[in-house]
Amino acid sequence: MGMNDPYNKEELDALKANTPARIGVGRAGTRPKTDSWLKFRFDHAAAVDAVYGEVSEILLKRLNLFKVKTRAGDKEVYLRRPDYGRKLSDEAKRMIEAKCIKNPTVQIIISDGLSAKAIEDNVEDVYLSFKQSLAGAKLDTGTPFYIEKGRVAVMDDIGEILRPKVIVLLIGERPGLVSAESLSAYICYKPCLGTIEAERMVISNIHKGGIPPVEAGAHLGTVIQKILKYQASGMSLVKKENEEEMSAESV
Repeated sequence: MGMNDPYNKEELDALKANTPARIGVGRAGTRPKTDSWLKFRFDHAAAVDAVYGEVSEILLKRLNLFKVKTRAGDKEVYLRRPDYGRKLSDEAKRMIEAKCIKNPTVQIIISDGLSAKAIEDNVEDVYLSFKQSLAGAKLDTGTPFYIEKGRVAVMDDIGEILRPKVIVLLIGERPGLVSAESLSAYICYKPCLGTIEAERMVISNIHKGGIPPVEAGAHLGTVIQKILKYQASGMSLVKKENEEEMSAESV
């Protein structure tokens, strides 16, 4: 189904073959066709389910992750107050202090963020592949754990407690109407309170229709090695790489 008698069917078909976006779906009078509308409603429902879903205890147990919480007491507070998701609860801080290795080279954390489904569908493959990549590079890791209702900047609180060289946060992305299970990996060199967003890096769109999870995990290991080499992440890393390149060209 789609547009009736499009002006250039070949061009439209080529465009549709290269994007999952809703293009050329056609209309029935002033409204979308029934099949397009039903698909839209289905995808919208999947996005809502991803936001309000919960990560299963079975998965956390399988990956040997203990769970802590942010200051966002429930999902509605989490959605209305992003700042609460950026801060650990006092109980979480005590638990992390008691259970985690201090000063690791790499600290891995996982959070549902805005899509529990992203964690359920992708995180195990990313996590295991990433750990294998780090082991191959002989890089030590801290004690991994799971943060319920976390936001990206929660890594700053963790940096203050554990003082790792690098933190990697695997977190569910905001769901859209194409994918509700997309995962992101945020990376930062020595995050602490006051870290600006330009110092963070991200590998996004990790899911079966984007970057394959196993491939993303392996790539993360390569990124970590580069961060440790230059002792920087984000724009600081880009600056140091450019300076090295310019220096090499001037020789």
